Amino acid sequence: MRKKTVIMLLGGMVASTAYAQNENPSAPYEQKIAGSDVTIKMVPIKAGEFLLGSPDKEPGRNADEGPQKKVKIDAFWMGAYELTFDQYDLYADKDKDQTPLPDGMTRPSPPYIDLTLGMGKSGGFPANSMSQYGALMYCRWLYNKTGIFYRLPTEAEWEYACRAGSTTAYPFGNDAAQLKDYGWTVENSTEVYHKVGELKPNAWGLYDMLGNVGEWTMDQYDEEAYKKAEAANPWNKPTDKTPRTVKGGHYLEPATAARSASRLKSDEAWNDRDPQIPKSKWWNADAPFIGFRIVRPVKQPTKAEAEKFFADAIDQFVGAR
Repeated sequence: MRKKTVIMLLGGMVASTAYAQNENPSAPYEQKIAGSDVTIKMVPIKAGEFLLGSPDKEPGRNADEGPQKKVKIDAFWMGAYELTFDQYDLYADKDKDQTPLPDGMTRPSPPYIDLTLGMGKSGGFPANSMSQYGALMYCRWLYNKTGIFYRLPTEAEWEYACRAGSTTAYPFGNDAAQLKDYGWTVENSTEVYHKVGELKPNAWGLYDMLGNVGEWTMDQYDEEAYKKAEAANPWNKPTDKTPRTVKGGHYLEPATAARSASRLKSDEAWNDRDPQIPKSKWWNADAPFIGFRIVRPVKQPTKAEAEKFFADAIDQFVGAR
């Protein structure tokens, strides 16, 4: 297959890389984490286009979900499940990872309380009470651990993957009553999060995209972001440490807040109970409902470009939530 050089633009990140023309990921794979028996299942998401946002008459719609805009999305892999504590703690616990961290990297400070609130940790529960900083630092650690560039999804990538080719309020249709088979919301969660993968996946093999814990994206939250969205790979690049956009709804919200187009604005109040001065940049004491999942772009940046990405996405916003 003929090779060509392309330029990948992601809100200011420019990555020049060689790849096979029209290359799309075709199969899932398991990302092994060296020194452990832990893996991360990654699902292929082929390039395509879709309508970002929701139509005016969709039940439960909020004004920040429009106007709808057709956008193109490049191919990537996405984690089949929300990142679990079993996976996150390999980074967080120095006793579980004997590999020295690169200069400038640190491990998460231990939370001062049980942020799981007794809902469960090991055995497949989603990493919760997560700050965006903590999620991005995990991606940076995983890149240094594996040599493969991982990051959070953009808001557009997340919605494209969640919809899985659908144009309805939910990936399975418009009937909110069916959400109980796909996602944990206040209607069926008993107000606790659940182990990942217990319910049905969407058509592209992604579990818990709606409900359970909300998921961080790369985007600065802007109520009018879609009016300014680019036609290809839109990313509302952060210019301030807060607020950021969370997608998917969560176990304490109703089904109408867990539609494909639903958006949640991060809030500094999610860490109000933290008595530390300064407050933790790793954890949100009042947000047991927030987690994340990762993506791997098909078009991988060079090492220098990846390091610049993390510097731009993390270092200039130390303490971002």
